Amino acid sequence: MKRFTLVLALVAGATASAQGITTGQSVQVPEPPELTTPAPEVPYVPTPEDAVEGMLKLAGVKPGDVVYDLGSGDGRIVISAVKNHGAMRAVGVDINPERIAEANTNARRAGVQDKVEFRQGDLFDADIGEATVVTLYLLPSVNERLKPKLLSELKPGTRIVSHGFDMGDWKPEQQVQEGGRTLYLWVVPERGGAGAPR
Repeated sequence: MKRFTLVLALVAGATASAQGITTGQSVQVPEPPELTTPAPEVPYVPTPEDAVEGMLKLAGVKPGDVVYDLGSGDGRIVISAVKNHGAMRAVGVDINPERIAEANTNARRAGVQDKVEFRQGDLFDADIGEATVVTLYLLPSVNERLKPKLLSELKPGTRIVSHGFDMGDWKPEQQVQEGGRTLYLWVVPERGGAGAPR
């Protein structure tokens, strides 16, 4: 008899729970953990088209080059590198997933999706060793922090172009004006060479 009573109680409890769901009574469901993307250190400001072309021209982008744009935004530098300057391939790195999605859409529209890649992530963690050209439109403080990575991971002879901001005591090989904007060019020196910055 006790066993029968226990079974009835369990059935009644299950029925009450089911009724609570079907009659619209509130049921506590644990919230999934929020997935957050770290905020970018540099605000998104698109590079004007004349500066894009000026940067790629200053870097001397040509067939065979692999171009990396750190902080690639909507992908315009990456796309132009392969479409207008003949780069073999180009890679953009950006922390914002919305910009990555926009860049991929722009690459498809330009018909270059087979030659470009956009990676979501922190530019300080990016694997950039294959680049022959690196483009930047960051802030002076970010450029300074990025400099050791550029010097240690890039091959000697790799060209680096920055829009708007220099790299402190690493003096550029060229500095030009394009549409009222300053563009800087550096070339990665031989390890321990005379031109290597500290």
